[in-house]
Amino acid sequence: MPRLLLGPLLRHVDSTSATVWVETDQPCTVRVADFEAPTFTVAGHHYALVVITGLAPGTSTPYEVVLDDETAWPVDGFPPSRIRTYPEGGDPDFLMLFGSCRKPEDPKLGADALAAYAKRMLDQDERDWPDSLLLLGDQVYADETTDETKRWIARRRSTSQPPGTEVANFEEYTHLYHESWSSPLTRWLLSTVPTSMIFDDHDVRDDWNTSQTWRDEMARTSWWDERERGALVSYWIYQHIGNLGPDELDRNELCQKVFTASGDATDLLHDFAEQARHEVNGRRSTRWSYRRDFGNVRLLVIDTRSGRILAGGARSMVSDGEFDWIEENATGDFDHLLIGSSLPWLMPHAISHLQSLNELACRRGGWRGRLAEKLRQAGDLEHWPSFRASSDRLARLIERIARTDTATISVLSGDVHHGYAAKVRFPEPVTAAVYQLVCSPLHNHLETWVRPFFYLAWWRPLAAVLRWRLLRAVDPLPVSWEKVSGPHLGNMVASLRASGRDAEMVLERASDAELTPVARVPLR
Repeated sequence: MPRLLLGPLLRHVDSTSATVWVETDQPCTVRVADFEAPTFTVAGHHYALVVITGLAPGTSTPYEVVLDDETAWPVDGFPPSRIRTYPEGGDPDFLMLFGSCRKPEDPKLGADALAAYAKRMLDQDERDWPDSLLLLGDQVYADETTDETKRWIARRRSTSQPPGTEVANFEEYTHLYHESWSSPLTRWLLSTVPTSMIFDDHDVRDDWNTSQTWRDEMARTSWWDERERGALVSYWIYQHIGNLGPDELDRNELCQKVFTASGDATDLLHDFAEQARHEVNGRRSTRWSYRRDFGNVRLLVIDTRSGRILAGGARSMVSDGEFDWIEENATGDFDHLLIGSSLPWLMPHAISHLQSLNELACRRGGWRGRLAEKLRQAGDLEHWPSFRASSDRLARLIERIARTDTATISVLSGDVHHGYAAKVRFPEPVTAAVYQLVCSPLHNHLETWVRPFFYLAWWRPLAAVLRWRLLRAVDPLPVSWEKVSGPHLGNMVASLRASGRDAEMVLERASDAELTPVARVPLR
């Protein structure tokens, strides 16, 4: 009899359809809400993405997961998982959770903000549940494995050889996802709240695609090729396909080949990952960025990691073709535009100026350029400010949209292990309220000695010195921004509520499995 190993995860939901993802221990037929899908197999693992259509708008439907003829979900102790479709035209009161950087359960890391939110939901009326969840990177930590995973890896292979106790391949990635998504509260939440995802560096490796120098260093190792292939194949299965709606899945040639493969689809995905790995510094056929619409709210999620242009002295966060796609999808009939970027666009001023200065320094030859590159990798100086041309292009795009009838534009980010809200201003007044909103981590640890640096990074005198030095080398920034809340430290989750043309962000810190509000920011 087949068993449910992981999931169900409720992924893409709109007014009339939904997708539900599962992993099972053997091939079988998976049925959800009277819709079926056969499992597909990759390297001996079995998965299914069940597409459910014909649902009524604005309804709530409890569902079960049936493997062949046996019910495998729900489990005792939790309310039934539900598919809640959006009303036609969208919900006038839309609530999205967001955050990043979530390690598995570990008492040393404190309370898990995502699990704490799930605990709150158990006592709520379902009408108060969030309508969506956006996970902005670092769902798994391939380079910072837990003690349990280190022991598991050591039973499989020698950890005295590179990459040591970091994961090495697809099989070891599957273990990370099980470790991260199997805890009961998190598992139930992911079965109930439609979830969108994007990767960041730790999903692959710290500093992933920081620079061409970093790429070259990795290429010289004996283990990197298999590691990156395993990362991309596992990301495609566990995260990416759930971001796509039914029409996108139908149009996606790779999805159709994998879902209908008569045997193991490993070679198909291996070839895809190999192509994706080498589609750098030019035109790409692989796009991890995607768009979701929730009535008068549009979510545009940008891949800020795998599509970077780095070779030959060029430096862009995404290719020109990808940016054309972003610009095309950033316009439309909506009141609120949410731009999901795992990396913050606007950072503490001192860090922002330092990254732009470092980008200039790395272009110099000789020992100064090499020293600047070492500083870039050691200090993680590879956010939007270190891709100044891309940052400026994003600023110009946001300014154009802000001059339309759009009510708010928010860049949602994580990565930097603290939370804050910054209000954006342009040289000339705009119509929309524009914000950078950051929530990180959901569940991780910040060394005590690091904490003062977050406050120092927002210190205006230090920022002024760095800005003076920067303006001697490059044009002034096309935007200015002012911190209106933060920095907030600790495990936290953010919620963004859009009500008509109004919007608000609330940041809550997790402690002892409870959530306490630490910031409330009206977006106006």
